[in-house]
Amino acid sequence: MRVTRDMIHPELRRAGMVAKWLFRPSEWFFRLANRLGQRTNGQDVPGLDCEERRIESIDDGVTVRVRIYRPEGTRGTGPLPGVLFVPGGGYALGTPEAFGPTYQKLIGTRDCVIVSVDYRKSLDAPYPAALNDCYAALLWMKKNAAELGVSEDQLLVVGESAGGGLTAALALMARDRGEVKVAHQMPLYPMIDDRMTTESMRDNDAPLWGARHNRLAWNLYLGGLTGDAVPKYAAPARETDYAGLPPTTTFVGDLDPFRDETTAYVESLRAAGVPVAFRLFEGCYHGFDLIQPDTTPGREANAFFCEQFAEAVDAMGASAG
Repeated sequence: MRVTRDMIHPELRRAGMVAKWLFRPSEWFFRLANRLGQRTNGQDVPGLDCEERRIESIDDGVTVRVRIYRPEGTRGTGPLPGVLFVPGGGYALGTPEAFGPTYQKLIGTRDCVIVSVDYRKSLDAPYPAALNDCYAALLWMKKNAAELGVSEDQLLVVGESAGGGLTAALALMARDRGEVKVAHQMPLYPMIDDRMTTESMRDNDAPLWGARHNRLAWNLYLGGLTGDAVPKYAAPARETDYAGLPPTTTFVGDLDPFRDETTAYVESLRAAGVPVAFRLFEGCYHGFDLIQPDTTPGREANAFFCEQFAEAVDAMGASAG
């Protein structure tokens, strides 16, 4: 899908063109962006109680950095919903510190405790390193629920792009292993299909993330795995049984290369009886809600995200009561 300027929502065009020029589909650029992103490690989010820990991955000898975010003044109080947040960035980039505005939105919508995991990136460690780190964080949240001040029956997983792909993979792994229950998942415009055969993906040259970025990112993440050797936990679109997965919220732009794999995922979940809240935003490219949150589509997407988060939390609370 070739994307022209006129196809983009008018409020998103200028930032989109800048992003298209800046964000290059090369391993060199990925490595540079990753190094620059790490400069903010340890930076707190204003207005939130912030803490940092290191936990053990499920890979022997590996420790993982996690950041914990709470509403101020709630440490040591009664249990709150727990959110495992998985940063996005093509499996190659992304740190917890890059998503401070998202934590503020979530906590501003409903009090919760957010654990954001700085999983190993594909530039240094391909699949299954990132998934193992994130699953370890999910298990750690359950095991340490009392100390964290969360309810182990009210655990949500949230992620955007590759973080959404890992969110979907975690929901599959949690269902299959039965060690921890995910009460709700929010894989936003998730990166879940390595095959790249959908109409929206083929030749997509939209701003920020297109087909060339995606092919490079999958090659780095899969580390040589191809064809039928690619497991469903690496590319959740390869799953054929969606029964028993948690209620789901997602959205995607209609110019996003992930449009078709997201809508196919939604249809598969619904066919399996899984409740899904879904929105498709016209004229929107990948990550529009993050880079242009103050535009009309950015505000609408973020309102949908917060409304669905509130509904999920309220539904879990009603169930627990």
